[in-house]
Amino acid sequence: MSLHRKKYQNAVLYLCQKLKGEIRGKKKLAKLLYFADFDLYEKSQKSITGDVYRALPMGPVPSTLEEITAEMTKKKMLGVERVEEREGYNPTEVYKCLTEPDLSVFDDEEKKMLDRVVVKYGHLNGKQLEELSHAEAPYIGTELRKEIPYELAFYRGTDFSEL
Repeated sequence: MSLHRKKYQNAVLYLCQKLKGEIRGKKKLAKLLYFADFDLYEKSQKSITGDVYRALPMGPVPSTLEEITAEMTKKKMLGVERVEEREGYNPTEVYKCLTEPDLSVFDDEEKKMLDRVVVKYGHLNGKQLEELSHAEAPYIGTELRKEIPYELAFYRGTDFSEL
């Protein structure tokens, strides 16, 4: 699988836009992308971002997320702000979309999947999404810090009847 840079960037922008213009926390962004990619793979054997996910202690994390968001910040597509929410905790990264997503990069199915992710997972915080992803076959079936095979998505038994 190879990285789909344009789709990756626009998926981040689209999720951001749909969630009232911002996503609070890198963990939340990472998990929303995970659900978008693995749900689509389970349904259609393809991924939106093309990224490789690793099984980290806090759940699946896309390998190129830092690079992509840094690139987007440089190009003024995305604003990233570090907010001190609680004392003694790492600051929360808040991602704000500064440009409109280009939806022409997505086919119908990809766009529907992103919308589904917004509805199903958008209201949850990073911690809740972490717990959900920990309960899934792709994460459970992968050794810590190793690459999560997309094929493990087929062991999830997701109900896509609403699509």
